[in-house]
Amino acid sequence: MTSRRSVLAAVASLIFTTAMAQENAKPELLVFAAASLTNVLGELSQAYEKQSGHKVNLSFAASSVLARQIEAGGKADVFLSADQEWMDYLAERKLIDAKTRRDLVGNRLVLIAPADSKAQLTIAPGFKLAEALGDGRLATGDPDTVPVGRYARTALTNLGVWQSVADRLVRAENVRAALTYVARGEAPIGIVYSTDAQIDPKVRVIATFPDHSHAPITYPAAATASAVPDAAAFLAFLGSAEAAPVWKKFGFVELKR
Repeated sequence: MTSRRSVLAAVASLIFTTAMAQENAKPELLVFAAASLTNVLGELSQAYEKQSGHKVNLSFAASSVLARQIEAGGKADVFLSADQEWMDYLAERKLIDAKTRRDLVGNRLVLIAPADSKAQLTIAPGFKLAEALGDGRLATGDPDTVPVGRYARTALTNLGVWQSVADRLVRAENVRAALTYVARGEAPIGIVYSTDAQIDPKVRVIATFPDHSHAPITYPAAATASAVPDAAAFLAFLGSAEAAPVWKKFGFVELKR
């Protein structure tokens, strides 16, 4: 009888301990972020986890894909976009917490080629991009949906060369996919962000697009309308002085405040 009571007491204690642990456990954050943020957020999220004790789960894809997942009911807590348009898309549908929205960093748009390529181009009005492609195609994000592709189309249009390459695109699903096409030599030239080119030794930067050729590349971030309370703290950390050197290390541009 005593043995049975001891077992029951032990079971009850285990149930109580488990319940208390679950009650005290800090909720995990699910962060949806543009593919170009893969490396930098990997490091920043680890730093935040150590500081706060909150687990951060990261999901990367094109901003367009992530925004539509949130629209379809995806339970993300934080959204980081590679352009303003997809953040505006969610804001118009009241799917983000508008008071938490902030611009974190900027980026630059670059032409890349495989590391062993001899291609040389100077970006200027009417520059010979189509000629440099030869029989190949230009890799960038799908300009109908993917931010890097939109920036690329705007820049090439403003420089007067879009029509010469519009039907020769590899319409990648996100910027990292475009980077991969060039790194593998499947496309002779690509348009990506400078931060993506920086992380892959199999590509080299041919030239950087002038800032005036396209809208500023900025990364807005916000908590979603259904976010856990800690989402705002994570966003504050991403914009903090502690995070600034990490953004800089990965090549992102500090915004003028």
